[in-house]
Amino acid sequence: MERVRARQRELGVPEAFEWVAETTPGLRAAVEASGLTVHEHPLMVLEGPGLAVPEPEGVTVRMVDAGDPGLESAVAAPYAAFGFPPEPGTAERTAGRITAGLTRLAAAFDEKADGGKGSVALAAGQYQPVGDVSEVVGVGTVPAARRRGLGLAVTAALVADARARGAELVFLSASDADVARLYGRLGFRTVATALIAEA
Repeated sequence: MERVRARQRELGVPEAFEWVAETTPGLRAAVEASGLTVHEHPLMVLEGPGLAVPEPEGVTVRMVDAGDPGLESAVAAPYAAFGFPPEPGTAERTAGRITAGLTRLAAAFDEKADGGKGSVALAAGQYQPVGDVSEVVGVGTVPAARRRGLGLAVTAALVADARARGAELVFLSASDADVARLYGRLGFRTVATALIAEA
């Protein structure tokens, strides 16, 4: 464990591990013994094509490409949702990942903000496609816009895009049981426990 963490530090990547509790039950003790904190999250898989949700009033939900004027706002929205700013260059790195086909980004934009240009994101999220498998990640809504169904609408857009691009398996890790119930409304069901360990 220490050799892996040392290599992560050497590469300048986060000291973090993710695994499925049910497939590797003994790993948790070793990870915690190395000084990392382990968090449990419901691991969910989409059943069927995914359910559509109504687009919330006053927003436009759309996929965001690398040259989209709303890209920077869409990248920043989940960081604001989770209470910390993005690192410098995050929008540029995300644009590069979008161009390379490694990431797809969707956002809910305020139709009235920015002079009606629709480039202020209230919620956003991504999925990472690998072959016919896609993981939905980082869905978040800025605090002032919560409880309007924006996160669900963004997730539904991500699912529809992933399915349209050939994804046979779409999965995600919910932050907790309450959020898992929301994703259940889109057709996701809990199949296991994702463990995420961080310094």
